[in-house]
Amino acid sequence: MTASTVQPIVVTPGIERLLAFYQGLLRAVETARTPDEGPPFFVNLRIGESDLGLVSDTDVELGAPQRMLLSVAVTDVDGLLGQVEGLGGQVLGPPNDMPWGQRVAHIKDPDGNAVNLTQQL
Repeated sequence: MTASTVQPIVVTPGIERLLAFYQGLLRAVETARTPDEGPPFFVNLRIGESDLGLVSDTDVELGAPQRMLLSVAVTDVDGLLGQVEGLGGQVLGPPNDMPWGQRVAHIKDPDGNAVNLTQQL
């Protein structure tokens, strides 16, 4: 397995909550954790052929202006939307078929981070 060249990292005061969200919604697989035992500071997740890092910082404020958006390619946008709220996220509207050939749904993870679920049409 080759590591991603570019890795988005989400800083969160609730690392276990985000870990459960991305594992539950996108079947993310934990590939590394620091430290090995006890509460994690860093967790690396593998989603398909990409990596997503989660970093714990209890001082970070949720809802502060963000400068990051995750765009995640999935096989069934519509099928995943029903899981978002049960995992603590928020669906921002129905999915749309875009002129560039993708079906896109805009959601927020439990920390309020913007995530686009995209499916090739």
